[in-house]
Amino acid sequence: MFRFRYRWGRVAGPGRPMKPRLIGMKPAVRAFIPTVETDPSTMRNPIVLNVDEFEAVRLIDYEGLTQEEAARRMEVSRGTVWRCIDSARKKIASMLVEGRELVIEG
Repeated sequence: MFRFRYRWGRVAGPGRPMKPRLIGMKPAVRAFIPTVETDPSTMRNPIVLNVDEFEAVRLIDYEGLTQEEAARRMEVSRGTVWRCIDSARKKIASMLVEGRELVIEG
């Protein structure tokens, strides 16, 4: 199984430093582009899904783990997993409803 630690690209500043997340699988696909033909002038910026958000969706929605089990696998708190999955689901819903491009980064 492929495992690597992902750390946000955040610069040093006030507050607590980000704890690295353990990612079990790199995404095979890095972008999803809608096939709807739209006017290029109305195209919006793509939605960016971070690798830790992708991992949370993979573990909870795809593999069917609980948030506690996913948190143990990612080596973070359950609250962090909840924030990742909440953010990822909102981004995926926006992509589907608005027909925007989704890019996975990290």
